[in-house]
Amino acid sequence: MANTHAIKARIKSVENIRQITKSMKMVAASKLRRVQTARGSLALMAEKSREILQELTAGEAAAENPFLAARPEVKQSCYVLFVGNRGLCGVYNSALLHFLETEMARGEGAGFVVICGSWGQDIIEPSGLNVRRRFADMSDVPDSKEARQLSDYLKKLYLAGEADRIVMVYQKYLSVLQQQPCAEIFLPLQPPEGEAKAERERIFEPDRKSVLDALTELYVSSTIFSAMLEARMGEHAARMCSMNAAADSTEELMGKLKQALNHARQAAITTEISEIVGGAQALSENNGRD
Repeated sequence: MANTHAIKARIKSVENIRQITKSMKMVAASKLRRVQTARGSLALMAEKSREILQELTAGEAAAENPFLAARPEVKQSCYVLFVGNRGLCGVYNSALLHFLETEMARGEGAGFVVICGSWGQDIIEPSGLNVRRRFADMSDVPDSKEARQLSDYLKKLYLAGEADRIVMVYQKYLSVLQQQPCAEIFLPLQPPEGEAKAERERIFEPDRKSVLDALTELYVSSTIFSAMLEARMGEHAARMCSMNAAADSTEELMGKLKQALNHARQAAITTEISEIVGGAQALSENNGRD
């Protein structure tokens, strides 16, 4: 009986874990949908900004814009690392950290790191990375205010000459089941790819340079916002898959425990029957002697 009690206690414990993992999976799925909706709303604006910026960067005004002109030499690089806010998402964070270390080892000039996300405070800082600042209060569903706060800080670093190049390092969202670490140059801005459309006759107010400067500011903020959202999409998808796998494992373990419980019950019943039969037989033999 002691064995069956232990198995029952373990089944109850595994059932509690199963409920927790299922709840965490549902929460991650809900956050993933919210981030996907936000990114979908941003995509149209980003696409239009790219089209207009592609047209405007063909003129002389582009060479005067500090965010478009590349530095002659990269002496210092800033790596913006987008990690999650917590663990329980497989190798999402650890793989990204390893990727960052590889990128920094082969990058140009010296480098420092700006971290977005609260994961790994007891892992990243002691690892020897030169961490300049951490934005630990980034929410699970980022908004434009958070993106503006980060982009303003990065623009100040770049304009002050503290970084000659700023690189975003995050997990690119390919699907719910797949995320891929990537490193993209954030500043200086890379001219949008593709064939430029025939320039239309436009009138710029107050002038072409002012419009380009304003559009560049918008493009910088939207690029950061897009990276923040994509990083969060990857985190929530990875956590959803991890919790789904954990829930499946608990189901399998519960099946084995229930089977073990049935075997223990059968063994206990068999033992009791054997004892009853043995006692009855002994009693019968005693009566026969009398």
